Amino acid sequence: MNRRRSVYGMKKLRRFGVITGVLLRHGFGDVVEHLFSHGAEKVKGAYSEEFLFRSGFPSPRRIRLVLEELGPSFVKLGQLMSTRADLFPPEYIDEFKKLQDRVPPIPFHDVRTVIERELGRPLEAAFAEFAPVSLAAASVGQVHTGRLFTGEKVAVKVIRPGIERKIREDIGLMYSLAERIEKSFEIGRILGAVNLVREFERIIFRELDMLIEAGSIEKFSTNFKEVDEIYIPKVYWDHTTKSVLVMEHIDGIKMDDVGAMRAKGIDPREIAMIGLRSFSKQLMEFGFFHADPHPGNTIVMYDGRVSLVDFGITGYLDDETMRQIANLFLGYAEHDYDMVMEALTEAGLLKEETMDLVDFRTDLKDMSESFYGRSLRNISVREVYDQVMQLVLKYHVRLPRNLLLLLKTFIQTEALGKILGSDASLLEVTRPYARELLKKGYDARKLLRNVGRDSRSVAGYAKAMPKLVNEILKQTARGKQRLELRHGGFEEMGSQLEKGVNRLTVGLVVAASIIGAALVLNSSQKVIEFTVNLFGLQTISLTSVFGLFGYIVATILGIWLVISILRSGRL
Repeated sequence: MNRRRSVYGMKKLRRFGVITGVLLRHGFGDVVEHLFSHGAEKVKGAYSEEFLFRSGFPSPRRIRLVLEELGPSFVKLGQLMSTRADLFPPEYIDEFKKLQDRVPPIPFHDVRTVIERELGRPLEAAFAEFAPVSLAAASVGQVHTGRLFTGEKVAVKVIRPGIERKIREDIGLMYSLAERIEKSFEIGRILGAVNLVREFERIIFRELDMLIEAGSIEKFSTNFKEVDEIYIPKVYWDHTTKSVLVMEHIDGIKMDDVGAMRAKGIDPREIAMIGLRSFSKQLMEFGFFHADPHPGNTIVMYDGRVSLVDFGITGYLDDETMRQIANLFLGYAEHDYDMVMEALTEAGLLKEETMDLVDFRTDLKDMSESFYGRSLRNISVREVYDQVMQLVLKYHVRLPRNLLLLLKTFIQTEALGKILGSDASLLEVTRPYARELLKKGYDARKLLRNVGRDSRSVAGYAKAMPKLVNEILKQTARGKQRLELRHGGFEEMGSQLEKGVNRLTVGLVVAASIIGAALVLNSSQKVIEFTVNLFGLQTISLTSVFGLFGYIVATILGIWLVISILRSGRL
């Protein structure tokens, strides 16, 4: 075990040396100094901003060249960065988009080895025909064509041998570099370098698992089984494993080959409408969308249907997000910016405590109004994208990954529509789907389903509560927990209680005074009698004076008590 750790440590050290050499070769000497020099001071303030975001040193092009030279894992990281326009300025996004998987195909011998290991049988026993030359090659895998013994033509996607181990090693280095970047550069902390690597790690290992992609294909097939204009290829599960995906090969025309479509009598504008309707269904009905619909992944079949292939990148939307997006689309379609702002706020993208929502609404309206009434042919997709991202950067809006994928898919879908000469508006095509989604959100079946789900949650909490309370009490008894009870809102109650007690006391005093005065006046014993001239000579005792005084006090207190009760309105 120690020897294995030592070998891994040496490999990591050598890889750090390679990275350092690449950085130095491309003019990143200052970066190397700050990243790897223990005595270097942290770069702060304006210098760090200028260091990464001015047109001088280092340029976006140099960063791209470094990523390309560091190999497939870093190229994939750069491709992820090209989708994070909420983090990086446009000039960097443009460069990251140029990153391509420029890798030679693996030898046919290695392909054979992977297939035979995964399927547990010789290649000739699995396929009646298998093309040794790859149809396409990328850093993660490559595609070959073949034919099954049952006669079906298939596309076989094979993961490169050893790529998972290599990516794991590179991700370990990425984490180390990201932590150093966040410690050395303020901008690294702002961008969240470690979180970016974490997101890359989650995505790349899903892309390496062909069973996940096969499952996505099956889900799309189920979703579109009643839609005649969309065709989803079949998965051959008997030939599919974690590293090998065998699916139906689709013959047809690439989505951007307008001339070939017309030669086959296919109307490109109708194909564009199929694409827009498909995107609307994915977004507003299924909450599961193909997030990479570029021409190579969208095939126009010779009978006029459209087939989606290569499901390596997909996005999910939960019910609440779907509803918010529907409100967003309807708000745009109907010029209702209050609806748009409400949808963005509910999605958690706008926060009143950290941004000026009035200014944001004004900027959003100024940006959006210029696009209304224009067809796809007259709208620059780049212009829309750039303006949206200017708002995102200006107000520091951090977009979730699935919304970024959705925005990217939106742009690619519109771009394909423009290539096909479509005059359709995506907002107009999507509007009926959005209305239907919002209507469904309130139907009885869905409400009952939500009530049932919430009831199950409450039942689960009720079942777990005794155990949790018992655990808390045990921890408290052992001195590991402290219970602190705080009460609030009792101040007014105390004041009201005090008033009630005071009134009760006064009432008792009144009653006692009346009773005492009556007893004194009716007493046969007289104390100190004296004569006064009151309506003639009268003999009055001191006892009678005390009794009379008691009656007067009781009367005054009784009148005050009645008045105070009447004024409180609580008789």
